[in-house]
Amino acid sequence: MSTSLLSVRGLSVHYGHVAAVRGIDLDLAPGQITTLVGANGAGKSSTLLALSGLIAAAGGSVHFDGADISAMAAHTRVQRGLVQVAEGRATLTTLTVRENLELGAYSRKANGAQRARDMDNIFDLFPRLQERQTSLAGNLSGGEQQMLAIGRALMARPKLLLLDEPSMGLAPLIVQEVFRTLRRINAQGLTIFLVEQNVRQALKISQHAYVLENGEIVLQGPGNALLADPKVQAAYLGG
Repeated sequence: MSTSLLSVRGLSVHYGHVAAVRGIDLDLAPGQITTLVGANGAGKSSTLLALSGLIAAAGGSVHFDGADISAMAAHTRVQRGLVQVAEGRATLTTLTVRENLELGAYSRKANGAQRARDMDNIFDLFPRLQERQTSLAGNLSGGEQQMLAIGRALMARPKLLLLDEPSMGLAPLIVQEVFRTLRRINAQGLTIFLVEQNVRQALKISQHAYVLENGEIVLQGPGNALLADPKVQAAYLGG
């Protein structure tokens, strides 16, 4: 085994006879932001769902933190420290902000003091959530719901945070705030795997990146190198 926190070999995802992901390999170094970029329908979300155990892979292996998790249930992967923020945020709209955050710590069976410390850390990252902690999640703006979704995931104390399109549908200023927060939590040591259509922003903050086309990895390398790559510029950056 390598020193990767997450090592994927030959991952395939099928929907009936349609191959969405075609035998890809990935390696995520601990403490880094790794990005997976590509067009709509390239297989990015399917890759994350398979890594999280939310859909069954058609083939391949997934090793996380030194263990083979290929056959593990989704909730077991969360307990081991692999936590996903889903596309569309998936906040529980009839619960308050605080209740949503508390649910994030459920898999850890954390005691009250631990939850309180973690909650304080989330409020430090997202002061707006502290202001709105008694509000129903359904009454939050799109940006606030994205903050809540990330905060809830962080309450699980992940070793690896998977994010699926965190900038989708957000105003440009909020997008900038989200990416600044991702840099901040990564600087604290959290490994991040980011799926994102905002290719420019994603590559700017990534130490390593993969380009996915039609379910296959076609390019990989340091984020700044791919940002300068003529093929990436032409395909995704309007170059």
